Amino acid sequence: MARAFWLRAPGEGEIRSIEVPPPGPDDVEVRTLYSGVSRGTETLVFRGGVPESQFAAMRAPFQDGEFPAPVKYGYLNVGMVEHGPPALLGRTVFCLYPHQTRYVVPAASVTAVPDDVPPKRAVLAGTLETAVNALWDAAPLVGDRIAVVGAGMVGCSVATLLGRFPGVRVELVDVDPARAAVAEALGVGFATPEKAAGDCDLVVHASATEAGLTRSLELLADEGEVIEMSWYGDRPVRVPLGEFFHPRRLVIRSSQVGAVAPARRARRSFGDRLELALRLLADPVFDTLVTDERPFEDLPRLMSGLAGGELPGLCVRVVYEHD
Repeated sequence: MARAFWLRAPGEGEIRSIEVPPPGPDDVEVRTLYSGVSRGTETLVFRGGVPESQFAAMRAPFQDGEFPAPVKYGYLNVGMVEHGPPALLGRTVFCLYPHQTRYVVPAASVTAVPDDVPPKRAVLAGTLETAVNALWDAAPLVGDRIAVVGAGMVGCSVATLLGRFPGVRVELVDVDPARAAVAEALGVGFATPEKAAGDCDLVVHASATEAGLTRSLELLADEGEVIEMSWYGDRPVRVPLGEFFHPRRLVIRSSQVGAVAPARRARRSFGDRLELALRLLADPVFDTLVTDERPFEDLPRLMSGLAGGELPGLCVRVVYEHD
């Protein structure tokens, strides 16, 4: 038996006891150590904000149930392999699995966490994988002037990776002045929207707000490009495509982790991308992105608080206690 977090109805979560099937010869049984809450996507799912047209596209790899509810949803899981092939037995692994105390999946569905990456930090692998895909889409160049609008988990991950490019000016932009401390810890600049530096070659937008997308366009230099990473769910979005948009020949391009970026699709698999994200997590700077830690049993209250905007911060790490 195992215990899992389910969305019973939009805005209502619960912990359920479920039966775990015995592992087959090509499976692993994993005891969960930690999971992470993907604040943007999971709170959207929690409030029932997935549009019907996107039910299939938004499915998580090991989702149970259907949108809007009841549904078991999530994809940032780190655990220990207790049964499986000798090469994985006893290893810490990352899996795109929901919040559940233990589970059985095909061995090919887990990725071993490198020895130099603490299991606690590995819950960020899915978020960093999204950031890697965005940079493959964006293709920044040496010396670019770049803004990242929206200092959430994804925006901070993108800004951290961009800060490693030679000669690049990176500014993290957010309405919350308190995120300046996060930007400093990550080694990048910070500004509130009204003070952000313009003339950008590239803007990565991750605030999931109309105002953020509008400001992203305003920050671009002529013929600049916005990489749009925000997921708005069922909310309509107004974009100012009059005024300066056409005369300055601006571009808005989507980036979504559900497919490998076209620039690398012929040479990189999903597994390659995830392994790269895990290797990058060897840098302790990413610990900055985990701002809260809660026990598994608190998930119903936690998700309600996150969806209601009552709990600020970035990634919440869920801790699993086992007998």
